[in-house]
Amino acid sequence: MPAFMNQQEQIDQGMLLPLMEAFYSIQGEGFHSGKAAYFIRIGGCDVGCHWCDVKESWNPDLHPLTSADKIVDDAIKYSDSVVITGGEPLQWNMVYLTEKLKEKGVKIHLETSGSDQLTGEWDWICLSPKRNKLPLEANYEKAHELKVIIRSKQDFAFAEEQAQKVTADCQLYLQPEWSVREKVTPLITDFIAKNPKWKVSIQIHKYLNIP
Repeated sequence: MPAFMNQQEQIDQGMLLPLMEAFYSIQGEGFHSGKAAYFIRIGGCDVGCHWCDVKESWNPDLHPLTSADKIVDDAIKYSDSVVITGGEPLQWNMVYLTEKLKEKGVKIHLETSGSDQLTGEWDWICLSPKRNKLPLEANYEKAHELKVIIRSKQDFAFAEEQAQKVTADCQLYLQPEWSVREKVTPLITDFIAKNPKWKVSIQIHKYLNIP
């Protein structure tokens, strides 16, 4: 890191990031569900989903600015597969962090709402659109996986609208919002039976009581 760079310049370059937490666990959702991975949760999000289960991630000022080099050094002690999540990671410049992970031979997955510009180099992008702040149009074609959270019947129409914007190869998932899972899971299974291009995503980490 150049000695002349001040803190704000390091933040702008993605060399310092507000790290909420990092831990080794099992991917609990979507296409890679059940696989081991090291999770890096970056603080900061302005999407503000009322059902978010990590609201403490929203304010980046609550989380210590951490060297991206240290984040990488810690990650490679555990796994060659990393999931970068938040908060909303794309509120920050992801180029430096992903370049350093790539240099170590790490496969990098991103979980994002897509509402900010895509930066960084990714092996897998899970796009989870939110009504209150939609993805940038350019991000739809980059998604490997589309995951739409279902809270009510109205969300199925939104899911179909979003599915029309991704590529034909994108994997499509519907995931029950956890607090109403007992109500909406039967609706999801019925919808998928009629629309088999979709798959169900279950938050298995919550059933297993793991991070």
